[in-house]
Amino acid sequence: MGQQGVELRRRSWLVRKDLLIEVYNEAGQKALAYKVYRCWPSEFQALPELDASASAVAIQTLKLENEGWERDVDVTEPSEPSFTEPS
Repeated sequence: MGQQGVELRRRSWLVRKDLLIEVYNEAGQKALAYKVYRCWPSEFQALPELDASASAVAIQTLKLENEGWERDVDVTEPSEPSFTEPS
């Protein structure tokens, strides 16, 4: 590991934050939530070079390390809307 890697590892405790990750369904309703504790970024992959004539998809990647997580049980998946046949 290079000197920069060692220095980043020493300072990683400075950037650890608690996060709330929310997952939404297709209707835009919150379906799940996770509480993630003392997270820090360990890897980031930036966008590749973009070519206007290509039909590629650009994807960025962020890898987070953490010291624990739990599902937020206060968030419940919304029920599907029901349809009532008119009389």
